[in-house]
Amino acid sequence: MTLLSEIAGRSLRLPAPRTRDVVVEHGLRATMDDGVVLLADRYVARGGERDPVVLVRSPYGRSRSWVGLFYGRLLAERGFQVVVQSVRGTFGSGGAFAPFDERADGLATLRWLREQPWCGERIGMIGSSYMGLVQWAVAAESGDALGALAPSITASQFHSQAYGGGSISLETALSWTMIIAAQERRLGSLRLLFGLRRRLPRTLDELPLGTLDHAIAGRELPWFREWFEQTAPDEPYWSARDYSADVARVRAPVHLVGGWHDIFLPWLLADHAALVAAGVETQLVVGPWAHTSTGMLATSLREGLGWLRAHLLGDRRMLSGVPVRVWVSGEEGWRDLDRWPPAGTRPWTLHLHPGGRLAEAPPPAGAAPDRYRYDPAQPTPALGGPVLLARQPVVDNRPLEARDDVLVYTSDPLERDVVAMGPVGATIHLRSTREHTDAFVRVCDVLPSGPSLNVCDALVRLQPGAPAPDADGVRRVELALWPTAHRFRRGHRIRVQVSSGAHPRYARNPGTGEPPATARTLVAADQEVFHDADRPSAVTLTLAPR
Repeated sequence: MTLLSEIAGRSLRLPAPRTRDVVVEHGLRATMDDGVVLLADRYVARGGERDPVVLVRSPYGRSRSWVGLFYGRLLAERGFQVVVQSVRGTFGSGGAFAPFDERADGLATLRWLREQPWCGERIGMIGSSYMGLVQWAVAAESGDALGALAPSITASQFHSQAYGGGSISLETALSWTMIIAAQERRLGSLRLLFGLRRRLPRTLDELPLGTLDHAIAGRELPWFREWFEQTAPDEPYWSARDYSADVARVRAPVHLVGGWHDIFLPWLLADHAALVAAGVETQLVVGPWAHTSTGMLATSLREGLGWLRAHLLGDRRMLSGVPVRVWVSGEEGWRDLDRWPPAGTRPWTLHLHPGGRLAEAPPPAGAAPDRYRYDPAQPTPALGGPVLLARQPVVDNRPLEARDDVLVYTSDPLERDVVAMGPVGATIHLRSTREHTDAFVRVCDVLPSGPSLNVCDALVRLQPGAPAPDADGVRRVELALWPTAHRFRRGHRIRVQVSSGAHPRYARNPGTGEPPATARTLVAADQEVFHDADRPSAVTLTLAPR
């Protein structure tokens, strides 16, 4: 393990370890409020019994997993005691796994830690994705127990990601379910490898969605059924797992790391905005990453380590000192900012025009709508974009744009560089033969040589009366696309796609209004997109100061 930790530390560009002599104490037992016992491993450098404690709560294992190496051993070698706990119902911890419902167990674990003779006054927490959510679960209710938090690629609530725009984030949901279901079985890693590559693609096309746990796990998973049957954010399953209202009450310093193509990006930025508004010391880093990018892990661990050292050890040498640091794609470099979005930005609206044009000028009066047919039996596919296991989130979209069920609008070549830095919104005037349908909008950067590279996008699910149609049955659909920091270079063109799906990233809309968990019938929809003076469809970018 010493050689492995040395290789890992060097590859992640971590500071040199204080020691390689780390002792691991296995199977520490913490009793929860309901009597259930959770297991944890404690990593401590020999002689470091008074080092500050960092807590990692994980559903992905402890000392015999990547969690133990990256968060346990590497941090213990660099000045911390680290307690890695398996959450309820995983890797020997008692009780039944209840995804995202982590407040009670998290607070009980903090009380247990404070009772240990080797634990000091202030505790730090670190971790990505689910291991970040567990930090939000306790952050506002922990009193003075927490001295620093370092959540990455995560958010204070998972419902918005799980039901992106109102549709189930299908590929992400099923990928994660398969990981959780298989990881503790014998030869679990091999099952994951072959299962994700061979079984998952076939499963993504099956119906109904609510029983796919049998297809991917071989058994019924009660939490999966709850997840797919309770779709609204105010239903009991999700309301008990939403910690977003408490972010403004957090007092511990918080370091956030996200990716422009991460599945949690919009809500991570919302958490950052809430912290800033509440006056909490915080730092934000957003890079060119998807959820499982190697660079994401390296940066979040390195930046998180620096944050914990600054606030638990008083060593600020690893801190950059800037509040916000973002990667700007298209110019392929980092920018240091005082705030996000940066001061002095302005909106820039590009309108959809007849003939597939995209321009600043408003569209003409009397322009006829563009039409396409969306057939959920042959759904518009996803190509690139944020998903859990994205290998290449940015790809050439020309195969997608050649389809009959995708409308494309392209600007003239840009006369100067344009830097978009902030929110991106779209307004689409849509009329459909189905009250239940979806709208998907994507912005692309078209290179002079032809490739059309996706920058950001969003999907919204339409239901009867939401949004309400006008007298002609046309609905004004507002979409908040993924925020971005991107330079469209001179000579490039900006392109906007409009369609009604991105399967299997988002579950296809069957068109019937049946509950997502039980829907089987698929009905096609004929769509009209209006772009005239009375109904101007457009995309609005946020431009950085010149």
